[in-house]
Amino acid sequence: MSNQPPIDPLAPLLANIRIVLINTQHPGNIGGTARAMKNMGLSQLVLVNPQDYPAEKALWRAGHALDVLDNTRVVATLEDAINDCGLVLGTSARERSIPWPLHTAREAGEHAVREAPQHPVAILFGREDRGLTNEELQRCHAHLHIPANPVYSALNLATAVQVVAYEVRQAALAASDTSAKPAWADWDIAPAKTEALEYYFQHLEQTMVDIGFHKRDNPRQTMARLRRLFFRIRPDEMELAILRGILTGTQQVVAREQQLRQQLAEKEQ
Repeated sequence: MSNQPPIDPLAPLLANIRIVLINTQHPGNIGGTARAMKNMGLSQLVLVNPQDYPAEKALWRAGHALDVLDNTRVVATLEDAINDCGLVLGTSARERSIPWPLHTAREAGEHAVREAPQHPVAILFGREDRGLTNEELQRCHAHLHIPANPVYSALNLATAVQVVAYEVRQAALAASDTSAKPAWADWDIAPAKTEALEYYFQHLEQTMVDIGFHKRDNPRQTMARLRRLFFRIRPDEMELAILRGILTGTQQVVAREQQLRQQLAEKEQ
C-alpha cells in the first residue's frame, strides 16, 4: 500500500487561478482563506499589504493548509499582484454608481476556469470592514457578488473565499469533462494583460489632457467609464498597440501645433 499523498487531478487546471487578499486586518482570516483554498484545490494566494502577517494565528487557522501559506506571496501594491493577469475579478458587496459587468460566484468560477489555461487569473477580496475600494474595483474586468440574506449579508472573509473557491472547483470539474473553449480561443492574438491596460489608461488620460478634452481634477467619472468600456471589450495586444500608436500620433500633432504657436508668438514680439 502506497504512503504517497493523493494527487488532485484538477491541480493543473487550477494552478493559474490566484486568490488576492487586499490589506487584510485579521491574520486568522488569512489562515482561514488558505484552508478554504486547499479544500477546493487552489494553491496560489497573494497578500497585498496585510496589516498583521506573518502571524501565529494565521498558522493556527490554516490547519493542514500550511503549504498554501508557505507559498504565499506578499506584495506592496495591487499592481504587483495582478500586472501579469489576463483576467481580474473583484468581489463587491454593494451596487456601484457606475454599473460594471457583474457575475454570480458560479459565473465567476466558470469565467476563471475558462481562461486560466491561457493566462493568470486573479480573484480579489477586500478588507473585512469595507471590501474593495472603487479604484480597486475599476481594475477588474468584472465584479462578483454573493447574494446573501439581505437581513444579514455580511460574510466573513474566509467564508466568502470558500464560496467562490467551491464554484471555481465545480467549474473545473465540469471543464475537465468537456472540450469547451473560451470565447476568444480561436482569436489570433491574446487579450492584453492588466499591466498593458494600465499603461494605456495612463497614456489615454494624458492625451485627453493634452488636447484639452479632460482635466485630471474633474469630478465627472470620465476615466472610470472609459475603464469599464475597455475592460468590457477586452482589446487584444495588437489592438492595444494600435490604440497607443494613435495616442502617440495625436500627442505629436499637439506638440507640433504648440511649437508653431510659440514660434509665431516669438516673431510677433
